[in-house]
Amino acid sequence: MTDAATPQASSPRDDAIRLLARREYARAELERRLAAKGHAPQAIGQALDSLAEEGLQCDARFAEIFVRSRVARGQGPIKIRAELGERGIAAEQARQAFAEVECREAVDWFALACETLAKRFSGPGEEPRERARRERFLAGRGFDFDQVRHALAHAWDRE
Repeated sequence: MTDAATPQASSPRDDAIRLLARREYARAELERRLAAKGHAPQAIGQALDSLAEEGLQCDARFAEIFVRSRVARGQGPIKIRAELGERGIAAEQARQAFAEVECREAVDWFALACETLAKRFSGPGEEPRERARRERFLAGRGFDFDQVRHALAHAWDRE
């Protein structure tokens, strides 16, 4: 019988499953979190290999869900790719996730830039300073130059 006051050391697998129960994680994210909890690198690797084999952790699935959620937030492709890279997703896997989401949901980055801009601002701005503010807003959201220019010209056409 164990004493309730004595903390039991959890395994890297248990900690990873607890994290994955809340949301999807990239393998690199899980490695960092488990290492921060003090688990040995070899034990972390074995646990994550096992979870991947069982289909409980998958970088491709994470990347697709991540891209879909960021598109829903009105973020552009540049920012989404950068954030995927920060989370340890390889460029090829990111490309596949983008292709999958763009195919399934017919993402139009130009239309998304227009919607995002129109939600935030009521009009294109009268002065160069106001227009520059709108450009910086969209660039900060991860839209490229052509998407920003398109949005500035067409975001309020629907009204």
